[in-house]
Amino acid sequence: MQCWQSPGTLGGKEFGTSLFPPSFFPHRIPGRLNDRRTPLGELNWIFTAITDTIAWNVLPRDLFQKLFRQDLLVASLFRNFLLAERIMRSYNCTPVSSPRLPPTYMHAMWQAWDLAVDICLSQLPTIIEEGTAFRHSPFFAEQLTAFQVWLTMGVENRNPPEQLPIVLQVLLSQVHRLRALDLLGRFLDLGPWAVSLALSVGIFPYVLKLLQSSARELRPLLVFIWAKILAVDSAEHRTMTAFILAVIVNNYNTGQEACLQGNLIAICLEQLNDPHPLLRQWVAICLGRIWQNFDSARWCGVRDSAHEKLYSLLSDPIPEVRCAAVFALGTFVGNSAERTDHSTTIDHNVAMMLAQLINDGSPMVRKELVVALSHLVVQYESNFCTVALQFMEEEKNYPLPSPAAPEGGSLTPVRDGPCTPRLRSVSSYGNIRAVTTARNLNKSLQNLSLNEESGSSVAFSPGNLSTSSSASSTLGSPENEEYILSFETIDKMRRVSSYSSLNSLIGVSFNSVYTQIWRVLLHLAADPYPDVSDLAMKVLNSIAYKATVNARPQRILDTSSLTQSAPASPTNKGMHIHQVGGSPPTTSTSSSSLTNDVTKQPVSRDITSVRPANVGNMGVQYTPHSHQFPRTRKMFDKGPEQTTDDADDTVGHKSFISATVQTGFCDWSAKYFAQPVMKIPEEHDLESQIRKEREWRFLRNARVRKQAQKIIQKGISRLDDQIFLNRNPGVPSVVKFHPFTPCIAVADKDSICFWDWEKGEKLDYFHNGNPRYTRITAMEYLNGQDCSLLLTATGNSAHLPLLTWGVIYIPCLCFLLGAGMVVDWEQETGLLMTSGDVRIIRIWDTDREMKVQDIPTGADSCVTSLSCDSHRSLIVAGLGDGSIRVFDRRMALSECRVMTYREHTAWVVKAYLQKHPEGNIMSVSVNGDVRFFDPRMPESMKVLQIVKGLTALDIHPQANLFACGSMNQFTAIYNGNGELINNIKYYDGFMGQRVGAISCLAFHPHWPHLAVGSNDYYISVYSVEKRIR
Repeated sequence: MQCWQSPGTLGGKEFGTSLFPPSFFPHRIPGRLNDRRTPLGELNWIFTAITDTIAWNVLPRDLFQKLFRQDLLVASLFRNFLLAERIMRSYNCTPVSSPRLPPTYMHAMWQAWDLAVDICLSQLPTIIEEGTAFRHSPFFAEQLTAFQVWLTMGVENRNPPEQLPIVLQVLLSQVHRLRALDLLGRFLDLGPWAVSLALSVGIFPYVLKLLQSSARELRPLLVFIWAKILAVDSAEHRTMTAFILAVIVNNYNTGQEACLQGNLIAICLEQLNDPHPLLRQWVAICLGRIWQNFDSARWCGVRDSAHEKLYSLLSDPIPEVRCAAVFALGTFVGNSAERTDHSTTIDHNVAMMLAQLINDGSPMVRKELVVALSHLVVQYESNFCTVALQFMEEEKNYPLPSPAAPEGGSLTPVRDGPCTPRLRSVSSYGNIRAVTTARNLNKSLQNLSLNEESGSSVAFSPGNLSTSSSASSTLGSPENEEYILSFETIDKMRRVSSYSSLNSLIGVSFNSVYTQIWRVLLHLAADPYPDVSDLAMKVLNSIAYKATVNARPQRILDTSSLTQSAPASPTNKGMHIHQVGGSPPTTSTSSSSLTNDVTKQPVSRDITSVRPANVGNMGVQYTPHSHQFPRTRKMFDKGPEQTTDDADDTVGHKSFISATVQTGFCDWSAKYFAQPVMKIPEEHDLESQIRKEREWRFLRNARVRKQAQKIIQKGISRLDDQIFLNRNPGVPSVVKFHPFTPCIAVADKDSICFWDWEKGEKLDYFHNGNPRYTRITAMEYLNGQDCSLLLTATGNSAHLPLLTWGVIYIPCLCFLLGAGMVVDWEQETGLLMTSGDVRIIRIWDTDREMKVQDIPTGADSCVTSLSCDSHRSLIVAGLGDGSIRVFDRRMALSECRVMTYREHTAWVVKAYLQKHPEGNIMSVSVNGDVRFFDPRMPESMKVLQIVKGLTALDIHPQANLFACGSMNQFTAIYNGNGELINNIKYYDGFMGQRVGAISCLAFHPHWPHLAVGSNDYYISVYSVEKRIR
């Protein structure tokens, strides 16, 4: 018990009995415990520093905070316990504490304590007998030196400095304070992890107290240290505060009024440009919720130009922030208060800014965009009804062009039957997902009678509509005859509605806003992402119903019937997208509650996603990154009932928008705060299953590379040993090896089949969900070294090329012969290069889900092949006119085309840029001329002539090989010198059956394997002789 209450006395006795006579027992150490200038006070000070250091280095962080920082009495008791354990262990006694502590009696810092006690006790005879001055211990100076050495020697892959708690104690000493602050500032400058360690020691109250010091020499260091602490700690705390405030004001009028009085809008606006993306996201959400259905807050935002300040977030690099900004602007224009000319002008400006996001790379943002624009439709219903009626009249007056002869490339993709993507795992290749869901086309508007003379109204039942988050959509199904606007009708509207007649309708400028927003909604209704399309279809059909059945506005036939007055002011009743057919659903707002007539079971739309990061339920968020993170959002429950003077159909109208035209983005974002933030992520936990699986994959990858390289180094004399042959469900159009697993993806026109080429088994086959009239033209494996994703590109000369993970819009040109969409993927940077039947090369950042750059090709021909090198920032494009063009994407658009080769006279089948610093360009045309270029030279270095009539070609990235397929039913393999290695004309095991015309081929990225697809549906894989393998 004495060692727990008086550690200095007993500790001194333990070391002093053999050094001094009985008259000099250590209890005679002069001084006071609370005076650090005396021997006893200094010894107690050193004891505190050493025990704190031992505890901080040995105990878990939360236990250290609980025992040594929360209560002074408890901290003193446990410091004494550490010394008691050391002394009692020497007498074969084991002290016990609660909570139980790990052993500390062998820690190296106890040697420093022994030295400090020895130095102190050695001075006692002269101090007591002769009265000499006490010489202070060099302990703290030496520990600061050790800390300085740790800083000097580097910090990479090293344990934290054990002297950190001692540095904290040194701040109490005026003699060493300046030096300690300097070293502490250098430590905090190492990064946020250093600040977190310092805060765990307990630096915060010490620095806060020193800030009140009058010593001028300390102020620069203290300000620097304080800034480092705030830079790490403040953003997180402010984010949590924004989240809490957003919850307080969510559909709670009292909370909105209190926060408005507390000047919350101005405070939030000051944080919009904060570098912390999560803070920007929640500040925008908080703003969107405070003025939602609260006119006073909206006008406060108008006075502070809140909507204009939010515009900057619409181009934010983080998709979640862009989505939050769209949400905030959507609720800004969705306020149901009476509109004035001023507020109408503001609404129009906001709408036109939102319309610029129509081609945003994130489906989540586009989905929130539909919801935001639906608020505008709600407020200006009569104007949109007029525009909708005029569009439908124009659609009726023009014949639908034949798909075979599209108009100028403006044709919009329309969903094709029998199915669009639904997601399911591939049996033995579970990281690849594809989307497939049953979906058919509506009957055309020509089957509906919209003429006034008929006097009949179109039956329109919400029972056949499914919510936007439903995986099974009845949009366009044969049973859904009641839909006012089908996909075909909307597609036709976009293509045949002439501006001339619409301009005759538009007598004043503000009407043009409604026309443009209507066109934006038409565009979004044709979005290849199902949830975006579903939402836009609901908005459009609601207005179509109001225009033709319910409201029945006067039809405008020509300009003579127009008045030049402003449109009627919007209703102040909070009009909602219409749900026809009586009362709103009585059950929940899930998809089943909205399918009263046609019940469909929901199908999962979960897509493997890899941004740890960073987004919402559009139903799904499909991003090509490594980590899988579910991003499904549930629909909100329908809002509170609102009483109006309208008929029952208006009540249904209100319920329809509250139940269906929402995304759940805010609720999904809030789940971030429900997750444990102090827990180490599984991918960083060395013992976690995820970490072990990843390590296994990396070891497997290294083994594959090594074994494949050994075979290639032996030399390849022939490549005709058929190791796989099977009949594909469709004619192969694109084939792609997985780089590390025995899996091969084979695409036909609109489906994908996975094969195990080692076992000869089919793993899976599913529909890709192409837009109508398109075909799969390219495939790429993303993150092939880890959790792989398969990217597919579709398109032809008359359609917008699309990507299944999201939407990538490229303006389309019409050529006689289209290449479809061509892509190239940079794994190192996460950039995706895309082009095709267009005059640009568009670069997408898949992490930010944004377009990075549009590089003009400077040609009137389509791009047939792309190849890039991330280390040199070069892009090589082969074109249909035979030219090879080299671009440096680091340069300005007017100067980025650094080289053009025009030596080919025909369509370029393949242009390949070797991936090393001195890599050359290899290109082949359909005429069979193979040319090698040095990107620095204006002419080719070497020309080879091989067979003509090429239909496919690929180049092995590791071996000095290239293979070409011919329409003459054979495959030829050549080495880099143009020497023929062998031809493949017949299948093995089929009595010499001749191969069909070659439709596609591809080399394995590592193994000397060649996959060949032919028009007779067969897919085969060839390799070197078995004895070499």
